[in-house]
Amino acid sequence: MQQIFDILINSFIHDKIGIADHFLSDELARKLKINLGTLYQNQLMQYAGTGNHATVTHDKLYRSDQIYWLDKSHNDPNENLFFELMDEFVLYLNSTCYTGITGYEFHYALYDTGSFYKKHVDQFQNDDGRQYSMIMYLNADWQSADGGELCIHQHGETQNISPTQGKSVFFKSSELEHEVLLTNKPRLSITGWLKK
Repeated sequence: MQQIFDILINSFIHDKIGIADHFLSDELARKLKINLGTLYQNQLMQYAGTGNHATVTHDKLYRSDQIYWLDKSHNDPNENLFFELMDEFVLYLNSTCYTGITGYEFHYALYDTGSFYKKHVDQFQNDDGRQYSMIMYLNADWQSADGGELCIHQHGETQNISPTQGKSVFFKSSELEHEVLLTNKPRLSITGWLKK
């Protein structure tokens, strides 16, 4: 995994947007996708809001995805493998870049057909705990016509990143405005933040 970690970190250093294919193995991505589908079928996912617990609001005209928070207490074997991977990455990030990350939080995200998330920054105005944003995609055989790209705004330009299976995207939570473009089929990911 060190080679993939290096690709993610070095591309981040190059232009503030880290991208690495195969951050999640196909097998792990497939199993996590099954988990997400089961949660959705059992109606355990909730429409996401914006803001943190002190200021949260729900506006489907701004954000229309559904989420479910991952938690080690669930003791799900596939999610435990994901947590082991994240622990390994945080250890490597801290040892190579001295970032001082001490924790993280992640949730499943489902953008159903016709969903989107308008332009925003991930770090809260009243809480700077979120240092780095990470998204890992669970979409096999994604085509450009399926939409749902992550659109990152930087230096007056945009960069669209396709949500293909296993890919990870990594950037500073306080710096880059970004949005999820309209989806033409269900779009699945694990999204979260590395925290101090």
